[in-house]
Amino acid sequence: MKKLFLLGLTLVLFMACQEQKPQRYFADSAEIETLKSGIKAYEAGDWNTWKSHFADTAKVFVNSIKPISIEERANGLQEMASAMSSYGFNHDKEFIEMVLDKEDETWVYYWAAHKATIAANGKELIIPVHLAVQFVEGKIVEEHVYFDGTTMNAEFAALAQAEAAAAEESAEE
Repeated sequence: MKKLFLLGLTLVLFMACQEQKPQRYFADSAEIETLKSGIKAYEAGDWNTWKSHFADTAKVFVNSIKPISIEERANGLQEMASAMSSYGFNHDKEFIEMVLDKEDETWVYYWAAHKATIAANGKELIIPVHLAVQFVEGKIVEEHVYFDGTTMNAEFAALAQAEAAAAEESAEE
């Protein structure tokens, strides 16, 4: 019995001395709230608020390994938004988490479906989107945006072709 007690005590001491690993995954954080705020500003077309979440030197990668500036990204988003009668994310089926990676970098990952309606023809597009966003001192320093733009690009190409055909037809009259 004494040996069993000592074995139990040794096991408890051994487990107590084990190094506790720090938490690496989070469902709630200030960075997650910052990203949600940025998404809300994007959906409202509040570009100044959207840009305020980024560091001045932030880099954005949109389906590319070549970065663009925040101004370039904001201009592209504004251009896209102006062609839509409505746009935004499906918040009922979004997933978001913060991760401290092995280099102790803070990343927030976001997955959701982006839904938009093209103003010119009323066509609705639903495109899965993934964001990988790095934070330093509460600001976004790097953002990677991944989506399949095939459907959207095809719709815009068809609209451009229809406009060109209409312009050619009116020039012939």
